[in-house]
Amino acid sequence: MSILTDYYRFERVATKAKTRLDCTSSTESYPEFEEKRATKKRGATNIGDLVIYYGGVPERFGGDVHRKADKSITIKGKNLSSVYIPDPACDFGFGDVSGTADALLFAFHGLEVVNGSIAEGAVMEMFIARGKSKDRVPLYNLLIDGELDEEMAALRKQAVTKSVTDNLTDTDNNNTL
Repeated sequence: MSILTDYYRFERVATKAKTRLDCTSSTESYPEFEEKRATKKRGATNIGDLVIYYGGVPERFGGDVHRKADKSITIKGKNLSSVYIPDPACDFGFGDVSGTADALLFAFHGLEVVNGSIAEGAVMEMFIARGKSKDRVPLYNLLIDGELDEEMAALRKQAVTKSVTDNLTDTDNNNTL
């Protein structure tokens, strides 16, 4: 039985929104994300686009946490997930989808934030494990030990790729989509 259920790949393709990442490939199977796709054209965001913002953790993010998150992800102006990166030398992290029981595992490729801007060409892969938010730390350990590599490869193969060349002239530099 598979642990990982869904896959989304986000890339830094926009040029003006400093913390924006666009979905370039996904299994298009996770309702929490699919319902947040754009329903109207706005700036460099086309109908059907899925856009997230990756940045620092706002002070208002509190709650009952044992440790403050390293980063946060917002989608359509709302918190999607806090991102925990236990080992900064390792390109992996974990979190959970706000308001659900689902865990997120992250694989980062060239994802550096310099002067508040995500480096061009940066990639964040998100793997969802539905119903596993309470197991996110053990899942992270499986991830870094390579135990989920086959499942991750299978989800990547199922993914549908979307062209994002239209977004290269991004004019929206706020976080309100």
